[in-house]
Amino acid sequence: MRRIILMVLRLIYIAPYYLYRIWKYGSQKEVDYDAAFAYIQMVTRKANHAGRVTVEVHGQENIPKENGFVFFPNHQGLYDVLIFLASCPVPFSIVFKKEISNIILLKQVFAALRAIPIDRNDLRQSMQVINQMTDEVKKGRNFLIFAEGTRSRKGNELLEFKGGSFKSAQKAKCPIVPCALIDSFVPFDQKSIRPVTVKLYYLPPMYYEEYKDMKTTEIAAEVKRRIEAKIAEDAASYCSSL
Repeated sequence: MRRIILMVLRLIYIAPYYLYRIWKYGSQKEVDYDAAFAYIQMVTRKANHAGRVTVEVHGQENIPKENGFVFFPNHQGLYDVLIFLASCPVPFSIVFKKEISNIILLKQVFAALRAIPIDRNDLRQSMQVINQMTDEVKKGRNFLIFAEGTRSRKGNELLEFKGGSFKSAQKAKCPIVPCALIDSFVPFDQKSIRPVTVKLYYLPPMYYEEYKDMKTTEIAAEVKRRIEAKIAEDAASYCSSL
């Protein structure tokens, strides 16, 4: 939270205008989605600079060329979505826990991106979200969903990935893009404003032909395995460079 305050203070002269513009996008019934995403991306990059956050991104060439896919990253902290907003070259929306729907900035961003809140304690509502997401992915929208369901709170360690999170991708027969986040818990979940570098690896996608015969629990386990392997590889590379 301290870094959010730092971001706001360093952008105090323009932050109200940024929030107003994002709020306007979120309140419109008919919104230019590409324009809204581009504006939010610009604001996110400004906020990163103000908050002393450096984003290091790898593997953008692995993002599918055609829209209608789903990002599945590990979930480390409140900052996670912002690293995607800062780096992704194509618009996407988000499935997020309803509990964080009132956090300043995230609230306005989620509304502008037409993000979908999910209540994981309500099975019926969760299934409605999965079905809605499936329909929208089939129409060419891209999504991001955290298969762990909650922040790991274990640094760069992962929790188990929930198979149900993959049902929408399976029903839509769309590409699944595993994504490895590293140190993304630091910016907002630690009480520090020191400069920090956050890493994101977009990994090669899993296409429907690869996972069509797998159960959702098997897909979840494989995506988790690939993310853990990339995090371990990055750690090994860092150690060897010292």
